[in-house]
Amino acid sequence: MPVMPDSWIRTMSLEKRMIEPFTDRQHREGVISYGLSSYGFDARVAAQFRIFTNVRNALVDPKHFTEASFVEHEGDHCIIPPNSFALARTVEYFRVPRDVLVICLGKSTYARCGIIVNVTPLEPEWEGHVTLEFSNTTPLPAKIYANEGACQFLFLKGDGVCEVSYADRKGKYMNQTGITLPRL
Repeated sequence: MPVMPDSWIRTMSLEKRMIEPFTDRQHREGVISYGLSSYGFDARVAAQFRIFTNVRNALVDPKHFTEASFVEHEGDHCIIPPNSFALARTVEYFRVPRDVLVICLGKSTYARCGIIVNVTPLEPEWEGHVTLEFSNTTPLPAKIYANEGACQFLFLKGDGVCEVSYADRKGKYMNQTGITLPRL
């Protein structure tokens, strides 16, 4: 499975709308970088956040998820409490080709501050805004900046086309917009 280069990401994004909006170069001045890189694409975090809290003594249960587990916040940044986490989404909307698997890694700027970004792989023919989890592993409050880089997506091209894609399976997170909560 080769990792696809910047020229392929650019062509797929401009001709096939794989990433929208598409940023054709790295933006770095005064911000956490985002945009096209050599072998990936650094996506931005949108200005909507869901910050997990224990104020309501809710239990986080993936089979019976309750919105009492978090508070909503919108703004140019988000403060995540110590040893807690927040959900957000990418600014960019992704359309994954049928012969591609996309893996996401967190930005080193956040990782060096104890902030971990987690995203599961984007499967062939999945599309939507990507829900991001920011985990604050530190004993201090942590700040996330909206409309700046959050993570890097790497595009792995398969040796062939898969028999059954995410779209074929009618996956439960298909075409998601906004911050998408756990579904069973």
